[in-house]
Amino acid sequence: MNTYRIYEEFRESLGEAAAKSLAQTLGTMFEELKNTVTKEDFRILRESIDGNISRLDTAIVGLAEAQGRTESSVEELTVAQKRTENRVEELAEAQKRTESRVEELTVAQKRTESRVEELAEAQKRTESRIGELTVAQNRTESRVEELADSQKELSEAQKRTESSLQSLAATVERLSIRTDKVVGRTLELQFRDRLTSYLGLFLRRGRLLAAADLLEEIESKVDPREAEDFLQTDAVAKGIVAGEPTYVVAEVSATADSDDVVRAARRAAILRKAGLPAIPLVACEAITAGTMSFARDQAVRIWLDGRLLEDAA
Repeated sequence: MNTYRIYEEFRESLGEAAAKSLAQTLGTMFEELKNTVTKEDFRILRESIDGNISRLDTAIVGLAEAQGRTESSVEELTVAQKRTENRVEELAEAQKRTESRVEELTVAQKRTESRVEELAEAQKRTESRIGELTVAQNRTESRVEELADSQKELSEAQKRTESSLQSLAATVERLSIRTDKVVGRTLELQFRDRLTSYLGLFLRRGRLLAAADLLEEIESKVDPREAEDFLQTDAVAKGIVAGEPTYVVAEVSATADSDDVVRAARRAAILRKAGLPAIPLVACEAITAGTMSFARDQAVRIWLDGRLLEDAA
């Protein structure tokens, strides 16, 4: 057996040491067999060895292919290892960042815990204050109920007071109306009684007449309703005004208003309609500026509290 040839064949695939060991082993086996077996046995053994060698070659080829795949896998593993190492570096950096962040979170957690403690204390104070407010609220509600009862009583008293005031107002109004009538009637009597002296500088040789004294003279010349209206005149006087015989038709009121002005103007107009010269006049103790202006527009004279107003002519 050519052990050198065996060595050469397997050196590249198995390596020098393995190929050399295999060649020596096969050479020793061959020498031992050659000395112990017959030629026929040797032939059978040779065939068996050749078959085994063939199978060994196949196995070695498979091993070589596996070795190639292994080397390829090793290369891939080397690349993966580099990626792993890079990844490990990245993970190490991330770990450092994580540790830094954890440290920050730890500090923040401590601050949070401190804040929670503060909030807990504040909550205790708040709850204590709420308890005090609850007690105060109960007192307030009790006081409100008392005030509500008092308000109800005051409301009822107010209603009674308002009713009394309304009754009093009605009484005052009735008394005021009666007083105005009394004052007006008193002024009317006073004015009639002293008409010639009150109007002495305006109405010369004046004398007081009763409205009925002129009824026969005007009745045929005016409407019956106008004649009846004239009979309601408060005071009528006859005298000389600016050198001419004239009648003064007066309405008397404590406080003159536009109705007094209208009546005086209307009743003086009735006399003028009957052909008698007449001047309307309102005698009063008080008059508003508006009524004064209205009287001026209606050419009604105003006698105010003892004197005849020139600017009302």
